[in-house]
Amino acid sequence: MEKLIHIIPTPIGNLDDISLRALKILSDADIILAEDTRVTKKLLVHYNIQTKMLSYHAFNEHKRLNKIINDIDNGLHIALVSDAGTPGISDPGYLIIRECIKNEIRIECLPGPTACIPALVQSGLPCDRFTFEGFLPPKKGRKNRIIEISQERKTSIIYESPHKILKTLNQFYEICPDRKIVVIKELTKLFETTYRGSIKEVIDQISLSNIKGEFVIILDGEKK
Repeated sequence: MEKLIHIIPTPIGNLDDISLRALKILSDADIILAEDTRVTKKLLVHYNIQTKMLSYHAFNEHKRLNKIINDIDNGLHIALVSDAGTPGISDPGYLIIRECIKNEIRIECLPGPTACIPALVQSGLPCDRFTFEGFLPPKKGRKNRIIEISQERKTSIIYESPHKILKTLNQFYEICPDRKIVVIKELTKLFETTYRGSIKEVIDQISLSNIKGEFVIILDGEKK
């Protein structure tokens, strides 16, 4: 039997955004490694999937890694999911994929949901070349990273939480106030909202709104 792990993207909001192939693999797997089993359970219940889950997240991945590799070596079919989107993209996944490669375990990553690409395309900003920054450093190195991003000539994609969205936008405003920006809140969900304009205009719009949910920032590149 081939040694294999499946990396399964899961919906970032709308539960309909999952492929038929992903549902089949999740149903057939022996174990689903889930970032938060409570979150993944909602998806499994929605599609009547009974597969056993095991928590696998940033705080226990080192401890569980050897056992997971042994399970795969012994013929178990493992599927890895994160709470939303594609594992490894600002979510756990890199460590186990690297270890599987070392142990000659085949990795099969399905195409599917991720917040960065739909947000980029929807922004209307240039998307022929772009950089993905993910989440900014919480403290150390944060200002330097923002300066580096502001000097980037390609479109930049940044993830941000509701607790820091205004702080982050104000930091960009201090450095590159005239730049075009698009911020999308709650992508694919019921209250999805897109804010467009200068950084100051977007700050004003978001300040007057209900600041909840996850945000994707799309910053236009520097024009030289």
